[in-house]
Amino acid sequence: MATRVHQARAPRAARQPGGYREISPGDRPKIIPGLDGLRALAIISVLIYHLRPQTLTGGFIGVDIFFVVSGFLITTLLLREVSSRGFIDLKGFWTRRARRLIPALVVCVLVSVTAAYFVGGDLLVGIGRQTLGALTFSNNWLEIGAGTSYFARTSPQLFVNFWSLAVEEQFYLLWPIIVAFMLAATKSSSTRVRIVFAVAAGSAIWMAINAVPGQDATRAYYGTDTHLFGLMFGAALAFAWGRYSVLDTRLWHRWRIPASLLAAVILATLLVTVTEDAIWTFRGGLVLASLATTVIIAAVITGKHPFLPVMEAWPVRWVGERSYGIYLWHWPVILILEAMTSSVVPDSAASWVVRALALSLTLSIAAVSYRYLETPIRRHGFKVCIADAIAALRSTRRWQPRAIAATAGACLLVMPVAIATAPEKSETQIQIEQGEKLLKEKDAAAPQPSAESPASPDDTDAHTGDGIHDDGAGTGDPAIVSPTLNTTVPKGEEISAFGDSLLVTTIHALEDRFPGIRVDAKSSRQWPEGLTRIRTALDEGSVRRGVVIALGTNAGLPEPDLLRDALDSLGTERLVVVVNIYGKSTWTDAVNEDIARIANEYANVTVADWHTAIGEHRALLQADGVHPGIEGAHLYADTIKDSFAELAKKAEAAQHDH
Repeated sequence: MATRVHQARAPRAARQPGGYREISPGDRPKIIPGLDGLRALAIISVLIYHLRPQTLTGGFIGVDIFFVVSGFLITTLLLREVSSRGFIDLKGFWTRRARRLIPALVVCVLVSVTAAYFVGGDLLVGIGRQTLGALTFSNNWLEIGAGTSYFARTSPQLFVNFWSLAVEEQFYLLWPIIVAFMLAATKSSSTRVRIVFAVAAGSAIWMAINAVPGQDATRAYYGTDTHLFGLMFGAALAFAWGRYSVLDTRLWHRWRIPASLLAAVILATLLVTVTEDAIWTFRGGLVLASLATTVIIAAVITGKHPFLPVMEAWPVRWVGERSYGIYLWHWPVILILEAMTSSVVPDSAASWVVRALALSLTLSIAAVSYRYLETPIRRHGFKVCIADAIAALRSTRRWQPRAIAATAGACLLVMPVAIATAPEKSETQIQIEQGEKLLKEKDAAAPQPSAESPASPDDTDAHTGDGIHDDGAGTGDPAIVSPTLNTTVPKGEEISAFGDSLLVTTIHALEDRFPGIRVDAKSSRQWPEGLTRIRTALDEGSVRRGVVIALGTNAGLPEPDLLRDALDSLGTERLVVVVNIYGKSTWTDAVNEDIARIANEYANVTVADWHTAIGEHRALLQADGVHPGIEGAHLYADTIKDSFAELAKKAEAAQHDH
């Protein structure tokens, strides 16, 4: 299948008015310098982010670097083909892409599913859908449709990284047709650049619209429509690197190195400052990273550049050339090793050994795949390689081909079994659903708050669960213990708790330690919603004299004032325990620092240090490494109970001092 495109050709190297030089796509070098260096930067950033997120909080930007490089390279290849042959051979293009992408992907899926089957746990949750998405290049849309979250930590998916491969492969499928149409319908590269930039701008705006503060951003992040801008920026650069190119003006050559240095500084800054929970990440941050990458590419392809010695160094090129395989394998390898070493304490010496092993395995597998699988098929095609494999199997001289064939056959037998027997829900999800069911039953059975609340904490009716009056509750100095504060340790029927899935999964233990506790909790609840629930309960007069706040598992504490507003609303006549968080998220330490700092401003508030308590007993966590199991739930409740006792003792002593 070939799509012919007719273009009038202008003489090469002819100077045009305004300092432009006419450049034909055929003039472009076959090997474009610097691209492997950018690929290496992209994959190294992603690796660091996935191995230890807090080291490089914006490492996921590496995916956007990949997008820009792919958009530029693919469009350049298409324009080069039109320049040399006069048409785009769609069948040939898609065949080359299939040779490049499919073999390594199929092997990765086959081996990863088989390994996960033997490791067990939650690794295979949703694996049928994930496998279908991986093999059909539709992972991003299937996961959006299933309502899964890229940012949730309850059940990491084995092929979560395949979403970006799906976006690229959808681009490869449609873009050659669109390029052929654009070349036929437009006469100048400048028009094409404007069209592609308009599409990029539309995609960026659409991402910004879909990224709603306080809500999960998976739809905005995963969507091909919302995350197309990087590919389009790269494509626009390829079109600009053409006839009457602005990239060959005196102005560009004067400023290209300073511009690229500034772009590099911007990109480096974003890599260390961007976080996945910040709304500006999706409302400009990723776009800025893509534009910075585009400027760097434009600078290195149009002349000598100080970056090139580093970008073309053989270790950097080695990584860049194998970046596809490294990206494919790294996440399944990390998850499988983490599942096998779940009791290892984060940032301990053992955890660094696990990270080093994951990195070594990933690089080794990618190197073997590149040499013995990807390169032969890319050069010789499927038919020749299959024929060679059959011939090798028939040979009696070598045992390796037969061992490989036997392993592949075993994987092919195990994989359907793994998919058929995979659990539908993770252990965490099951426990969350059980907790939410219990909470609904309790809410249905509990009497509604009375119209008139008791006048003081001492008048609280433990059996009705009514709260205390809040008239003037926040008027005292929060740094000084109120002389009228009831400093006895609150009983369960005197405690209200507001939180997320941590409270949901520990509800049984909380009921055991605090009989009669009132819990308002929901899975995936974030701080803005939590603050609203606290204020609503205050308006209803149902907040008791002891309060537990356990929020932040999802998206952390985006604004410290959310906690401060909650504490101000609760006033000085309650004993308040704020539970800090534990997890793998990049913002965990920063959130806990904010919680400790703000809680210290209030004399009637203390922090339940769940982070330290569970950090010493990680074996009590579920497979997700965030939510506690049955024994861990009792540790969670005990941590809160001890905090109430310490707070009551401290508050009583402060009253006596005054």
